[in-house]
Order: sequence, then C-alpha cells, then structure tokens
Amino acid sequence: MTAPTDTPPPLHPLRIGNFRAYWLSRFAGTIAISAQAIIIGWQVYGIARQTMDIREAAFMLGMIGLVQFVPLFLLTPVVGLVADSIDRRWIVRATTGLLVVNAATLGLFTWAGALTLPHLFFAAVLIGIARAFSGPAYSALAPNLVPKESLPTAIAISSIAWQFGTIAGPSIGGLLYAIHPDVAYGVISALLALALATMFLIGKVPQPPAQKDRKPLQRILDGFSYVRRNRLVLATITLDLFAVLLAGATALLPIYARDILHVGASGLGFLAAGMGIGAASTAIWFSFRPMKTNVGVKMLTSVVVFGLAILTFGIATRVTDALGITRLTVAGLPVATDFAISLIALIVAGGADMVSVYVRTSLIQLHTPDAMRGRVSAVSQLTISASNELGEAESGLMASLLGPVGAVAVGGVGAIAITLLWARLFPELRRARTFDPPDMIDTQPQHGVAQP
Repeated sequence: MTAPTDTPPPLHPLRIGNFRAYWLSRFAGTIAISAQAIIIGWQVYGIARQTMDIREAAFMLGMIGLVQFVPLFLLTPVVGLVADSIDRRWIVRATTGLLVVNAATLGLFTWAGALTLPHLFFAAVLIGIARAFSGPAYSALAPNLVPKESLPTAIAISSIAWQFGTIAGPSIGGLLYAIHPDVAYGVISALLALALATMFLIGKVPQPPAQKDRKPLQRILDGFSYVRRNRLVLATITLDLFAVLLAGATALLPIYARDILHVGASGLGFLAAGMGIGAASTAIWFSFRPMKTNVGVKMLTSVVVFGLAILTFGIATRVTDALGITRLTVAGLPVATDFAISLIALIVAGGADMVSVYVRTSLIQLHTPDAMRGRVSAVSQLTISASNELGEAESGLMASLLGPVGAVAVGGVGAIAITLLWARLFPELRRARTFDPPDMIDTQPQHGVAQP
C-alpha cells in the first residue's frame, strides 16, 4: 500500500519574477501617490487659508476628493471592460506615465511660485482619471501572475506593498515638503518613474478571452449584476463603502495638524502615516497567518473598532484640554498628549480597516472568474473611491457645517451604527466562516456569465 504524500506548500509569490516586478511597481507607485496626496491637501489648505476662514478652507479641502471621484464615477462603466479587453500591463504603464508628467508639472509650478488652486484641482482630476483606469487593471493583473493556490498569500503581500506605501508616502511627503517643496516633488516624480520602469519588467501574462457573444453594454453591466446577486460580496463592499465614507478622517488631517494639534507639516506626515502603520502591521500578520475562520464576524467587529478609533481621534484634543492633561513624557521627552492619543487612535483605525480590506479583497479575487475580474474590480474600485475621495468631500462639507471636531466625531459614531445595521440586514455576512465558495450564497449563471 502506497503511503500518502503530503501536498507541497504553495509557491511563495515573491519567488515569481513577474510578481516581484508587480510588487515593486505597486510599492513605489503607492509611496508616490500617498506622498503627493498629502502635499496637495497641505497646499490646497494653505492657499485657501490665505483668504478664507477655517470652515471655508475645510470645504475647499473636501472638494479635492470630489474632483478625483467624479472622473472615476463617470468612467467606471468603461474601465472594467477595458481591463478585461486590453493588455493590463499597458493600461498600468500608460496611466503611470500620466502620473509622472502630472507630478513633474506640479513640481515645476511650485518651484516657480506660480501654483494656484485651479492648478491643484486640475492635477487632482488627472489623478482621478489615471487611477480610474489603473485600479481595475492592477487588481485584475495580480491573479494572472501567481498560481491559484498562492493567491491568498499574494493578496496579503500586495496589501503590504500598498500599506507600506501609505506609511512611507505621507511621512516622506510631509517631511520632505518641510525641508523644501521642490525636493518633495522631485522624489515623487522619481518614484513614479521607478513604478513605470518596473512595469516593463513584467513579461506576457494570460489575457482573458474576449466574450464575442456579449454586447459591450451588457458586458459592462455584468460586473454590477454579479455583485448585486452575490449578497456576501455585496455586504462586504457596501459595509466598507459606508463606514469609510462616514468615518474617513484623512481629508481633515491638514486642519488637525495646522489648527488643532499645531504640529505643522512634519506632524502631518506622522498623522497621515498612522493608519498605514496599523494597516501594514495587520497585513504582515495576514501574510504569515492568513485569516481562516469567522471571517464575517471578524470584519463586523473590526469596523466597530474602526469607528471607535476615529471617534477617539476626533475628540482627543477636547478631552485632554477638559482634563488638563496636555503633556506627558515618553522616553524622557515631552510629548503633547492630544497628539500622542490621536496618533495611537489612527494606528488602531488603520489596523481595523485592514481587516475589512483583507476580507473584501479576498472574497472578490477568489470568487470572481478571470474573464470578469476587471469589471468586478472596477465596481469594487468605485466603492473604494466613493468611500475615500467622496468621503473627503463629505468630511469637508461636514467640517464646514459642524467644525472639524464635530465632523470626525459624528463620522465615527455613524460607522458604528452602519455596522450594527449591516449585521442585521446581511445575515450572510455574520454566518460567513471562511473564504471558501460554500460560504457564498449560490448564484445561478445568468446571461451566459460563468459563476464561481
């Protein structure tokens, strides 16, 4: 009788050359985009404060998110189909090239002392267009680079590239801008150029066959139909959408750094990196210990923690002032109590948010046919952008009405309320135990679209 043999462990994604190039490109690009985002926000708020009060300037800051969201919203029906029809590598290469030119141009205007709000808003529109096309292409490309059994690890490692980029990006952006704006834009342009160059190192990858029997309009709608029919995927996408839409505080960080915590551009870099630190730590954990059980309950719990952490960040200054605890000593150095609490709260929020991101991304990537992955990724990207960029507009509007502290506090409470409501409306999410297909609600093939 032949003894059973153990199944060999899946090949680690970083041992695959194409995936290494993909990872480096995403890492460098995320650093650059995150650094540029924090700098643009600082510049918009700084220029606006020259002629506006804090609430009017907060509104202008929020509008930066809106102008990035609008092109993504308008292009969503098209970009997913493009990602499923055109070589995904070339989509990323073209959009990254646009970002290189955009960053270099902003740097030139900054160097010349000619930067205005219209320049910054136009640059934000271009960033929105580039991200609209690159997001689905990036997401749909990763599963083509690794074997299926290596995909969960690849998702976690790809998240590390993204989250490490969000750690380093804001810190680099804030600190280099504090040294000199020209240096900051020079580094951003160089990193985007590196992201572009490494994309050219990725060899030819499988491209999904064209669905010649499907009309273009129907193929576009297939992505939305797929998400709508799968209630578990729908629950994870919409929960993340509304929680971050309400409780996203990143747009208001320049206000907190300048006018509430009084820590300047360098402090802004640390605050912006806070959520990335928590998220990256969680992503590293998942890369070694992937989530296997009770995925739904863990996601719901993490969003509640996210809301509580954002609420804590929002009211930290008010609480420490009321208690008269304004200074504490860390390693023999005096530290502002409200700044320390705010930073810790953002780290916790980032870790909690990463759990939600991990669950949502794993479900989408593991349960979507490759021929539809670009379109489903486009739907996911639309909700992500709605929660981030549109959330920035919502934060700016609420801050103009309630003040920045009130806006953040209301958002944190709103995220908790949404989570409790979703737990009731979507029992499928509460009952989800693993990422395996049996935990998914069965969806019958419709309109000739294969279901997982």
